[in-house]
Amino acid sequence: MNIENYRDYCLAKPGSTEGFPFNEVVLVFKVMGKMFAFMDVDKFDKIIMKCDPEKAIELREQFEGVEPGYHTSNKHWNNVLTDGSVSDEHILEWTDHSYEMVVKGMTKKLKMELADL
Repeated sequence: MNIENYRDYCLAKPGSTEGFPFNEVVLVFKVMGKMFAFMDVDKFDKIIMKCDPEKAIELREQFEGVEPGYHTSNKHWNNVLTDGSVSDEHILEWTDHSYEMVVKGMTKKLKMELADL
């Protein structure tokens, strides 16, 4: 997975923004102000994404390149390695899932604002 292609993919999602709220190397993607993915731009060795708790466990069991989230709730976040152990297709599919999980948890007002974009 190429970081620029991944960045473009995330920013193409409705309401998606990027920023560096923690420091100058951790790039965070948000939808309507809520995080759905982040990574170290210098290393780009993993992408941390939100995940349904049951699915998170399943993915960790099925894929060597999926680990509990680092510095996040291990219940709701996974590290997905970008070393080729996980296909680009899976990374994009799980990014969609992460985005959808965040949107699902939004208030009705935010969902309506997102729908208007």
